[in-house]
Amino acid sequence: MKIDKILPVIYFTPLMLIQVLVVPYFELNGIVPDLILILLVFYTLKYGQLYGIILGFVLGALTDFSTGSILGSSMFTKTLSAFIAGYFYNENIVGTITKSPLFLGIIFLASVVNAIAFSLIANFDISLNLFTLLFDQGIFPALYTTIIASIILIFTPKRSYI
Repeated sequence: MKIDKILPVIYFTPLMLIQVLVVPYFELNGIVPDLILILLVFYTLKYGQLYGIILGFVLGALTDFSTGSILGSSMFTKTLSAFIAGYFYNENIVGTITKSPLFLGIIFLASVVNAIAFSLIANFDISLNLFTLLFDQGIFPALYTTIIASIILIFTPKRSYI
């Protein structure tokens, strides 16, 4: 097995430390970006939908074990997000799609799906209405994640990628 296929799992540890220890300081009204999802979408677009689904399951399980959330909630939502992002995989334009604004759109879509599914599974509240679920639990966290991804996209070198 190539080392390239296991790199996301290696990158997971420092990203999870940043996600748990640093990102809460940048919380805006209870909303935090999902750095693990950015990593997952990147590698799904790089290696394909099946690889992304397996990676989403693994990273979701590691996230559940690391954060102590309901076991299986992140596994399901990360797998579902990788499944959605995998539809945009094209082996002929891998290098260009991860450097384009389309990458941010894919992250936004996957993040909306991830956030809404996670709030339905882990944070289900009977008093939530559709507006609250869609905007407060879905679109606002997705926008925050997309903004962080755009900052990462700006500062990555144009010729090489992870």
